[in-house]
Amino acid sequence: MNNITNRQAICETLLEAAKTDKDIVVLCTDSRGSASMTPFAKEFPEQFVELGIAEQNLVSVSAGLAACGKKAFAVSPACFLSTRSYEQAKIDVAYSNTNVTLVGVSGGVSYGALGMSHHSCQDIAAMCALPDMRVYLPSDRFQTAKLMKALLQDEKPAYVRVSRSATEDVYDETMAFELDKANVISGGADVTLIACGEMVPYAVKAAEILKAEGIHAGVVDMYCLKPLDEKTVLQCAKASKLLVTIEEHSVFGGLGSLVSQVTAAKHPTKVCQIALPDAHLVPGTNKEVFHYYGMDAEGIACTVKKALAEE
Repeated sequence: MNNITNRQAICETLLEAAKTDKDIVVLCTDSRGSASMTPFAKEFPEQFVELGIAEQNLVSVSAGLAACGKKAFAVSPACFLSTRSYEQAKIDVAYSNTNVTLVGVSGGVSYGALGMSHHSCQDIAAMCALPDMRVYLPSDRFQTAKLMKALLQDEKPAYVRVSRSATEDVYDETMAFELDKANVISGGADVTLIACGEMVPYAVKAAEILKAEGIHAGVVDMYCLKPLDEKTVLQCAKASKLLVTIEEHSVFGGLGSLVSQVTAAKHPTKVCQIALPDAHLVPGTNKEVFHYYGMDAEGIACTVKKALAEE
């Protein structure tokens, strides 16, 4: 059982890189604890900036530092980072093409019982709509670390969303990683499950359940929402009878919408979306919410069987 969160993986990656790169700077909004950035603040206080509860300032100051040659990582709860500072993300980061990585921690329904004010179920749609803003939802600690190392090597704007709790390992240290290319975990002639972020481990388990029942299910980790790996989507559409997208996001404007847009235009295929409904969500832990809306492994497998039966 993995106990290391993706937040910790981000901090560890930046800590290691900062030992030799003094241009790295981490900025937080009174959230170094919840963002797991306290170790970075303690070891590199001169490369850490605390803005307080002021997300707009967080993003603008990050952009200013980037304009001066720094590699800025603005870290804050995804629910606030993706809404309160949207104008700054649009103009100061995306439009100005600054070297800022926006890191939204505790994304989706990570805050559970705190309710809608603390959910970030619109951020994929919002951030993907900004020209020149890349959007990533890594699945586990290993992929998160690989992604952060890759982002340290370029100077383009990006939004990264990770969960609050530790996710089960999908990979290990030896995993192959290519920026902006989805990872095909397995192929499936009957159905391909295309998932992102915290949903990937659930998709892997669902595929195992389906396999035991004689259904050949493949799994694709679409950690790169923008740019979307259209080539892989189309390959899956041609290889499987059905595509099922799984995301911790609103049913509108997220992974399901992006995949449907590609397939509708280039290879019409039935796409079934598993996502959070357009409603005020029930309170509870993230696992309770996933179970309630059929987003856990058993729920995913049930939806797949129903969809295949309708074929």
